[in-house]
Amino acid sequence: MYRLRVHSSIDQLAAADWNRLVGDDLPHLRHEFLAAMERHGCVGERFGWLPRHLGLYDRSEQLVAAAPCYLKFNSYGEFVFDWAWADAYRRAGLAYYPKLVIASPYTPATGQRVLTGTASNRAELAAALVRGSVEVAKEAGASGVHWLFSSEQEIDWMRAEGLLPRLGCQFHWRSQGEVDVEALLARFSAEKRKKIKRERRRVVEAGVRIRRLRGSEASAEEWAIFHRLYEDTFDKRGGIPTLSLPFFREIGATMGENTLLVLAEHDGEIVAAAFCLVGARTLYGRHWGCSQAFHSLHFEACYYQGLEHCLSHGLTGFEPGAQGEHKVARGFLPTRTWSAHWLAEPGLREPIGRFLAHEIEAVEDYIDEMNARSPYRRAPG
Repeated sequence: MYRLRVHSSIDQLAAADWNRLVGDDLPHLRHEFLAAMERHGCVGERFGWLPRHLGLYDRSEQLVAAAPCYLKFNSYGEFVFDWAWADAYRRAGLAYYPKLVIASPYTPATGQRVLTGTASNRAELAAALVRGSVEVAKEAGASGVHWLFSSEQEIDWMRAEGLLPRLGCQFHWRSQGEVDVEALLARFSAEKRKKIKRERRRVVEAGVRIRRLRGSEASAEEWAIFHRLYEDTFDKRGGIPTLSLPFFREIGATMGENTLLVLAEHDGEIVAAAFCLVGARTLYGRHWGCSQAFHSLHFEACYYQGLEHCLSHGLTGFEPGAQGEHKVARGFLPTRTWSAHWLAEPGLREPIGRFLAHEIEAVEDYIDEMNARSPYRRAPG
């Protein structure tokens, strides 16, 4: 009924067909975003992300479902940490790499990974795509398939196909109908509200001016300054800055309304910057860098400016990135994130499955603990 094809480049799929399946709230999965990564060497052999995008076609050769897929030779840039699994394979004398990963590279943002647009038979298409991904992994000699940051509904479908679910936690903001920042802060306890206002005031008192601009509004020089700050952040933390300046400039031009720069200036000089992706309903915080230290500037550029943008543009969600318990005090509550895994080696599939079952219990306990620290006078929802 369906034919699965593997594409070694996103450009082998028509942008209009791909984006029709992505929808309007997942900018990190748009054709323009993935194509710019491939075009400018952000993925590929150098970083161990080989494109193997999955396309599901019906009898009339129409693309009806798809998934962003990569053959991986490391675990960098995934944010669902499996180095312990790789070590277990090594100790058992087995190869963990390559593996097949369905994800947006370097982007731990939740959403559909089974891309079907507005199709009414999503469950059927998902089953075909998940089964197909397992066959692709077998043919490639991969150790397994890993669907990262999938929606909870998709996880149910994947569980039905025998994949192992894995639970994680991030800290997200969800609108409760607030119209502006004052309305949002009114929901905080007095102590937490006072702390946030003090943090924001310190930035102003330091003489720092904040500007928000869409990617299409940023000049070549502003993109270059942001990229230098982005690279500095990775250098300081011992990471690898995989995203190039040409990549950022290209998506700024091709996805101008889906990209947002927050620039912090002091004495006429840009001293810090944050980069976000903008969906129709959700803001996704991604990268940050600074050249001078100012009290609370990180919170202002990465969190408070993002919240202001959401409230002034009608966005109902803000995902400011992975990890960070400090986000709770600033209005971001613990939120479940999910992945699903198929492992080819039966001798390790069972013990990893037991580990994941215990891990789910531990993460649920952690979520309860973090919810108890909510800054809101009454928990939203």
